[in-house]
Amino acid sequence: MTTTSAPASPPLTRQVSQHVSQSVFDGSRLRVVLLVDVYDGAQQQFLEAYEQLCNQVASVPGHVSDQLCQSIENPSQWLITSEWESAPPFLTWVNSEEHVEMVRPLHNCVSDTRSLRFHVVRETGGEAAGAQSGRRRLQSSPRIGDGVIRHALTFTVKPGKEKAVAKLLADYAPPNPRVDDTTRLVRTSLFMHGNRVVRAIEVRGDLLAALRHVARQPEVRAVEEAINPYLEQDRDLDDPESARVFFTRAALPAVHHVTTDQEPAGAVRHALYYPAREGAGMRLAELLAQRDEAAADDPRSPVLRSTIFQRDDVVVRLVDVQEGLDADAGTVLGLTDPARTAELTDLLDVAALGADASALRAGSADRLLALARMELVTDRRSPDA
Repeated sequence: MTTTSAPASPPLTRQVSQHVSQSVFDGSRLRVVLLVDVYDGAQQQFLEAYEQLCNQVASVPGHVSDQLCQSIENPSQWLITSEWESAPPFLTWVNSEEHVEMVRPLHNCVSDTRSLRFHVVRETGGEAAGAQSGRRRLQSSPRIGDGVIRHALTFTVKPGKEKAVAKLLADYAPPNPRVDDTTRLVRTSLFMHGNRVVRAIEVRGDLLAALRHVARQPEVRAVEEAINPYLEQDRDLDDPESARVFFTRAALPAVHHVTTDQEPAGAVRHALYYPAREGAGMRLAELLAQRDEAAADDPRSPVLRSTIFQRDDVVVRLVDVQEGLDADAGTVLGLTDPARTAELTDLLDVAALGADASALRAGSADRLLALARMELVTDRRSPDA
């Protein structure tokens, strides 16, 4: 008796799409996880501070529920989880001055925190959960990333000191890109618009570890100390609370990123500043994200990569463009018709751009591009990025 073996199955390979899209705007529920290390002996103080915070958070729009857990192995380790209707209301709250003041009592009793945010993709749990999932929105499909975490910081300097600050920020020696065996700095891009500074960083690995690594470098610390007298918001880097509040307010999270299927080699990086009307920052960022998604599917678009950062009414868009930024202003801005221009203009704080609304609305995309364009201070890639 002879047997015929079945032909060997082809090896499984991981298919990776080059079309990368990361976004907070898919409308699905959000799970926030906060890992907290509490000082020994401060557990009761921490619990009381949490209960006060919990009562305040309950009235925040978009908040669904939260839960506090304590480690069974180490009583100093705590876990806070919260559920939100979607990411935008959470980000609006966590980036607000209200949040900065609300969490102040917690920082008196914790030595370290780590915040993680996740869209809910699937859930199980029987009949009740099934009924809930019918009403609650889940992420429809997993997104494809590129292994890079993007983050930015923004702050303002005293008017008239822009050139001095730009020189300090451009001339410093870059820190060692290697953070540890799993984390390294990929790229740092720094731009200015008037007296506003934006520093965007790209990291492979652990963002928090990278930020701490950079803060500890002597050359970086020297520059930070040198620009202190020029800052509009006072800070003392030797005072942990002062430094924490400053960098909390300076954080400019990435809310949307898209990379086209085209290889962005040779692309030139630019930044565009979109100051929003009060309360319109998130909507403005969402509108830009929709235009970027459409552009990513258009092979004629010169924009190969776009990242949108937003906090409160500050919106910044980082774009990698294959051709010159001025080659097709309307396409670069995502404004291909007058209606789009009017829609965007209605959300902008045009006075902050140095224009009046009627003049900008009646003007061309070239006019808006000229007003929104940020000045490049430095753009540095790691050698093996």
